[in-house]
Amino acid sequence: MSDLDTLRASALSSIEAAATTADIEQLRVQLLGKKGAVTELLKGLGKLSAEERPAAGAAINQLKEAIGDALNRQKEALSAAEAASRSKASAIDVTLPGRAVARGAMHPVSRVLRRIESFFTSVGYEVVEGPEIEDDYHNFEALNIPAHHPARAMHDTFYFSDSLLLRTHTSPVQVRTMETREPPIRVICPGKTYRVDPPDPSHLPMFHQVEGLFIDEQCSFADLKGTIIEFLRVFFERDDLKVRFRPSYFPFTEPSAEVDVQCVHCLGEGHCRVCSSTGWLEVMGSGMVHPRVLEMSGIDSEKYTGFAFGMGPERLAMLRYGVTDMRQFIENDLRFLEQFQ
Repeated sequence: MSDLDTLRASALSSIEAAATTADIEQLRVQLLGKKGAVTELLKGLGKLSAEERPAAGAAINQLKEAIGDALNRQKEALSAAEAASRSKASAIDVTLPGRAVARGAMHPVSRVLRRIESFFTSVGYEVVEGPEIEDDYHNFEALNIPAHHPARAMHDTFYFSDSLLLRTHTSPVQVRTMETREPPIRVICPGKTYRVDPPDPSHLPMFHQVEGLFIDEQCSFADLKGTIIEFLRVFFERDDLKVRFRPSYFPFTEPSAEVDVQCVHCLGEGHCRVCSSTGWLEVMGSGMVHPRVLEMSGIDSEKYTGFAFGMGPERLAMLRYGVTDMRQFIENDLRFLEQFQ
């Protein structure tokens, strides 16, 4: 019995000194587990005589019950203390200043789109949008690009069927506008366009375009030049910006012209890599709407004339913000995007 008293005193002392619930669990295993000290005593009852066994068994069970009660009481006390400690550690100090919420920023291409739309709406143009999945007629045929026309090679795109595709430009929106409205017409058509171009510093398979259309009586190429020159000077914030028109070819305009601006980096001196040492940067295409395009959309080409132009916002964003690789606009690298906050 003296051995039981010694074990009881030692066990209760160890339980009282336990500092964590993990310590309590360790003591439970040492004392009451399958190989614990009390369990071993119970296993040894078989070695006692029949007369000694009842008294010894009762004493061991009393010890087991006392140790179990002590373990449970200490575990509850320690669990409550640990829960209080965790609650205190996770509590919010309402007296501390609030954490600043990071503000987002508009994507540079979105900034350019807003800037373009702001200018043209200020001079009377309406912003019109259309479907990105187009039919072959509106994307090609109605723009004087029949199936056999070599210009289609430049507009290789993603086809769903022989007559359904992802649009290669926003010109189909101009066609749909001419089909449903009577002149005068003043619209710009921003949106996403798609071509099978592998990504490189100056090309993407998905990019944006903003195309403009003006149709009225006695509309001339002088009106086209005046509109584009004023837009470019406002966009680049330079009243003395030089602009030139180079003869070009587009199936849907005649005459047609590429539009170049004085290099905004070397100021036209021609000694930088951006303009390939030419002093000029190509920024858009333009021209007078082809009479056949007007007629196919139901507009009398004898009474009305018009001009059209198209530009790439990514290209303008590269020039405005000094970006050298167009792929940076779609990589979602915060180190790049945070510069525009």
